[in-house]
Amino acid sequence: MEAFSSYSSKRDHPLTWRMKWHRYRNKLLSNPAFQRWAARNPLTRSIGHRKALALHHLTAGFVYSQTLSAIVNLELLDRLADGPVHTDEIAQGSALSIAAAETLLKAGGSLGLIEAYGNGLWGLGELGAAMRANPGIAEMVRHHEHLYQDLADPVRLLRHREGSALSRYWQYDTVLAGQGNPQVYSQLMRESQAMIADHVLDAIDLSGCHLLVDIGGGTGAFAGRALDAFNTLKATVFDLPAVATAGAELNVDNPRLRFAGGDMFNGPLPLGADVVSFNRVLHDHDDDKVRKVLRNAYSALKPGGQIVIAEPMAETTGAEPIGHAYFGLYLWSLGSGRPRTLEELSRFLQEAGFHELAEQKTPMPCLVRVVTGIKPIS
Repeated sequence: MEAFSSYSSKRDHPLTWRMKWHRYRNKLLSNPAFQRWAARNPLTRSIGHRKALALHHLTAGFVYSQTLSAIVNLELLDRLADGPVHTDEIAQGSALSIAAAETLLKAGGSLGLIEAYGNGLWGLGELGAAMRANPGIAEMVRHHEHLYQDLADPVRLLRHREGSALSRYWQYDTVLAGQGNPQVYSQLMRESQAMIADHVLDAIDLSGCHLLVDIGGGTGAFAGRALDAFNTLKATVFDLPAVATAGAELNVDNPRLRFAGGDMFNGPLPLGADVVSFNRVLHDHDDDKVRKVLRNAYSALKPGGQIVIAEPMAETTGAEPIGHAYFGLYLWSLGSGRPRTLEELSRFLQEAGFHELAEQKTPMPCLVRVVTGIKPIS
């Protein structure tokens, strides 16, 4: 309490007009009498309803997520794909009572995952159909069980970041040391990269390039899509040695794709690339490591070569909670990294020596944004 009092006393700072307005606004919104008046007033009722609904979604978000988790783990979306299916069939196939199955199906229907047709018949909703087109989403949902272990006590997590369940799941350091399970490490990475690869490739043009080096590229999900899109391109995926070995075994029939193992922070990267890419990699690591790997990438590139960074970025318009709320807490739980803005990544690229920085627009900026830079010729 003493520390809080000391902190609270340090408030002798000038108030901007924005701060003054927000102070007035917040006093008004915190007044129960004003809340009752606004709820009854025809001019403000709809605004109040939207704000109340948004606040309820914040309080109920975990329940929504766990509803989705139950639907995924019971594989309901696959079973409803060729629907309609009756409640009785769902209950029997899921080892649930009819009442429990109906509760879950109605909950999924309210979230747009499942469609109710009446008479106990159910099919896929719009969001459920979209999920089946992106298997990486279901993998993320299953993976969230580790994140939720950490978030069961979020204050404790914020005070004690080390030793989290999520950091034990990813096992970066143990896989690097040859002790962890590369399958566990690379499976989710493969699914999540495949989910956004096409959006990245829609934003960049590799038609004049001969060699792509994809750093932290797992077992080749992004590189494989790039080779499909550009038939004169060759690619090298660089990742932890055990992951690179697994990738080579999975892609033995693709002569245009090779794998190299090593430590991207402390070892040399493959030389001679026209393009070096980082797909959902940098945000997993702290600033000092990001600066180091960008300098390594600069050294590995040919003069005139291009760097491509594809990340979900903080403060993306219309998707602000994905950056600082979801990825902020996710990466805190992971034990390293943080969501970064386009401006922060651009500054790191400039420090590494890259010029001609530009954002390349993607079809889904809420999921991934792309920034590129060029290594000067001289």
